[in-house]
Amino acid sequence: MNKLNKLQLHGFNNLTKSLSFNIYDICYAPAEQQQAYIEYIDEAYNSDKLTQILKNVAEIIGAQVLNIARQDYDPQGASVTMLISEGDSPPPPSMNSQSPGPLPETILAHLDKSHITVHTYPESHPDSGISTFRADIDVSTCGRISPLKALNYLIHSFESDVVTMDYRVRGFTRDISGKKHYIDHNITSIQEYIAKDTQASYQMIDVNVYQENIFHTKMMLKETELENYLFEKESNLSGEQKLEIEKKLRREVMEIFYGRNFRRKKIKVADPE
Repeated sequence: MNKLNKLQLHGFNNLTKSLSFNIYDICYAPAEQQQAYIEYIDEAYNSDKLTQILKNVAEIIGAQVLNIARQDYDPQGASVTMLISEGDSPPPPSMNSQSPGPLPETILAHLDKSHITVHTYPESHPDSGISTFRADIDVSTCGRISPLKALNYLIHSFESDVVTMDYRVRGFTRDISGKKHYIDHNITSIQEYIAKDTQASYQMIDVNVYQENIFHTKMMLKETELENYLFEKESNLSGEQKLEIEKKLRREVMEIFYGRNFRRKKIKVADPE
């Protein structure tokens, strides 16, 4: 991989780097349990807990938190907006390298000023028993640092069945000769910033527009255990019920991943042993 030479800039590096990160967590909760599921999600991801996740993101990318606005909603959902500023220390040389960032157990790094936001959307299908929780997170930075180092932490902070990520570098910065630079780090794919063991657990698709510095990656969990998707005990279900629930869950995941509705006959799940 070719490394870009360090640039001596005229004034502030005002490149804007924006990461939009969306996760979907799928669950089966029959009609009599749907309200309990919504209440569980609202408690698990209320504004206080989302604020802590964003504080950790800010710490990973080295930001100083200037202001926090947060709100829980009735009947469900929460939002947090965080204004951040650049830290005092220069970023480490590895910050913009194409390599994964830390997992939740490790916090480090640095950032230039901008903002981080999160919004949640829990919802349930009225008839099928499928409930889907969505969290939308945006990390926008100005300057030398890319928010991509927060990806590993974000993926592992939620139960992520489907993940969609968009990364874009906008604007330009000048070097001392007056030449414009529209990107200041190498990037071939968002996938380079995700740990290999995480990549192995997901089916992944890229759609990139390199000449516009636009990068898009989608992830869909490969292996699923039914018990991880039930809001009730698996032992209470017959083999036929389990098979039908697996079909519903798989259909929901695939429709979200591919962005379109599928006919029932297209979704196949192996019969239980």
